[in-house]
Amino acid sequence: RRFFDLLLLMAVSDFKKAYFETVLGYAWSLLRPLLLFGVLLAVFTQIFRVGSDQVEHYPVFLLLNIVLFSFFQESTLAATTAVVAREGIVRKTQFPRLVIPMSIVLTGMFNLGMNLIAVLIFALAFGVDPLWTWLLFPVVLLLLVTLTSAVSTYLSALYVRRRDVAIIWSVAAPALFYGSAVL
Repeated sequence: RRFFDLLLLMAVSDFKKAYFETVLGYAWSLLRPLLLFGVLLAVFTQIFRVGSDQVEHYPVFLLLNIVLFSFFQESTLAATTAVVAREGIVRKTQFPRLVIPMSIVLTGMFNLGMNLIAVLIFALAFGVDPLWTWLLFPVVLLLLVTLTSAVSTYLSALYVRRRDVAIIWSVAAPALFYGSAVL
């Protein structure tokens, strides 16, 4: 019980702190993926002429993939340095260290939830008809959260001993995005 209380407390505090004293506040969690979506959609459909002819509802497909990958990328990047960044708490307090990277993933899940609502509205506005296969989406989300949690935990533990991990992952994560089937 204490583990989950600490996890939720840290995640909520991180979520609030991320947008503290910003002009647009929580709207930034929606604007970031939408801005990236707009740029990539313009580049791939207007300049390279990729996607929109081959994939039905390509803009919705692209936005959903950007939102899902952004969750993975942002959570793993933030979790990599999280344990070291909270060194004062780690040295002074007895608690399960796993709470730290997992709270970063939970914060990312808050953003993901808000972004998925925007994707659903966007999909319905674009005329995408709901299918029964959409009921399998929670399974995909569970797998994504599990993968993100595992990678985040591993990277945060590795960073304590090898500080190069943050630099390597900051290059590898965008390379995974552009090298994957997301686009």
